[in-house]
Amino acid sequence: MDVMPKWAEVILVPLISLLLAAILSALVILAIGEDPVAAVKLMITGALGSSYGWGYTLYYATNFMFTGLAVAIAFHARLFNIGGEGQAALGGLGVAMACLYIPWPHWSLALIGATVAAGLFGAAWAAIPAFLQAKRGSHVVITTIMFNFIAASLLNYVLVNLMRPKGSMDPASARFPEAVHLPTLHDILAPFGIAFSKSAPANVSLLVAVAACVFLWFLIWRTRLGYEIRSFGNSESAAKYAGIPPVKIIMITMMISGALAGMMAINNVMGEAERLVLNSVEGAGFIGIAVALMGRSHPFGVFLSAILFGFLYQGGAELALWTSIPRELIVVIQALVILFTGALDNMVRMPLERVFLALRKKGA
Repeated sequence: MDVMPKWAEVILVPLISLLLAAILSALVILAIGEDPVAAVKLMITGALGSSYGWGYTLYYATNFMFTGLAVAIAFHARLFNIGGEGQAALGGLGVAMACLYIPWPHWSLALIGATVAAGLFGAAWAAIPAFLQAKRGSHVVITTIMFNFIAASLLNYVLVNLMRPKGSMDPASARFPEAVHLPTLHDILAPFGIAFSKSAPANVSLLVAVAACVFLWFLIWRTRLGYEIRSFGNSESAAKYAGIPPVKIIMITMMISGALAGMMAINNVMGEAERLVLNSVEGAGFIGIAVALMGRSHPFGVFLSAILFGFLYQGGAELALWTSIPRELIVVIQALVILFTGALDNMVRMPLERVFLALRKKGA
């Protein structure tokens, strides 16, 4: 029987972890001679105080939803997919090929095609380390890390030698045709009379990310495959005894994980840059690990956690722009959030468990 109620596990533990991270971040800001209260106000205003700020916050959050979901489903099978960077990069290649080489008549059809291409490229890239783990016993953490570097090198070669327009010095693909440009939140909300910034990059792929959260919830908790994935993650030996084949679960789970990471490219490549550039992922694959940890590998938790990290990214950019707080300190603040919500999770959980255990004994 669980010592803590579910609401405490899902809400209270992350909330206290966040509070501790915020207190330590405030002390760091004080140590360099800045006002932590003014810094927090600026972060809130910059990230949430205008539709422009919200546009960037939701843009970053969309990236983190995809990569967070990718890590979350792997966690359910006790697999640690650290290859989100490479899978998202290859997903971008799939998006670029779908947008440049297929004459789409409308952005809606292009979005479907690009999403499928991104998912297939990401899944294919994840399938190789999955096979090595399932058949050869190569640890998926090591192989997925190495495949991030291979993906970066492969993408560099393809952009420089195959997709770069003639005469261009920039290692990037040609711009996508106007027919495949995705509508921004400004375009979506304008018919309803809601004013939203034209220059913010948040776009329709946010709705795809939310749909992916719903899909993953349904898959994990409402399907036989989801039950098999969770059973395998809880006990591989018991799952094998029940007739659940480990090779099948490892391959399918990692391919779904890779597909979700690859689908991030519809936001940053198709929706924002409207061409494929080097380093378009910008670390979102690694942030997805923190998002999944903080969200307790639950799709709704991932959704909320992604918005928080979107806020930290946009608010941190405003801090670096308008104060003397260096950009590196913003990374420190983000790292503290990751540290307390991930690595130091038990530091909060264990005292809380003792409190709830004492309350339960007192009530009995």
